[in-house]
Amino acid sequence: MSDGADRREARRFNMTLPLRVLPHEPHGAELTAQTRDVSYRGLYFLAETKFSIGSEIEFVITLPEQVTQSNDVNIRCLGQIVRVEPTSNGRMGIAAKIERYEFMPAAATAA
Repeated sequence: MSDGADRREARRFNMTLPLRVLPHEPHGAELTAQTRDVSYRGLYFLAETKFSIGSEIEFVITLPEQVTQSNDVNIRCLGQIVRVEPTSNGRMGIAAKIERYEFMPAAATAA
């Protein structure tokens, strides 16, 4: 029986994957980061920028060919920041839940 310390509803996989956080503002900059762990419900990533809990986030995760056994696969996700914490290396650890996702066509990711 669980003691409630781990509330995760989905199995997490420790995976360092490339992540692109898309800007909310029309002229905003795209942020590159790396995941620490991923599940179908959420992810935890490390970034140089601070995020606000409760804010929306749009990002693209790239599954490399080593994972897919084929070509790289990009997944565009829309989610919400649920936790922000400083890490020992000066970056921020960000936990986000995934609310929606879609696989991006290869032509859309060739840019």
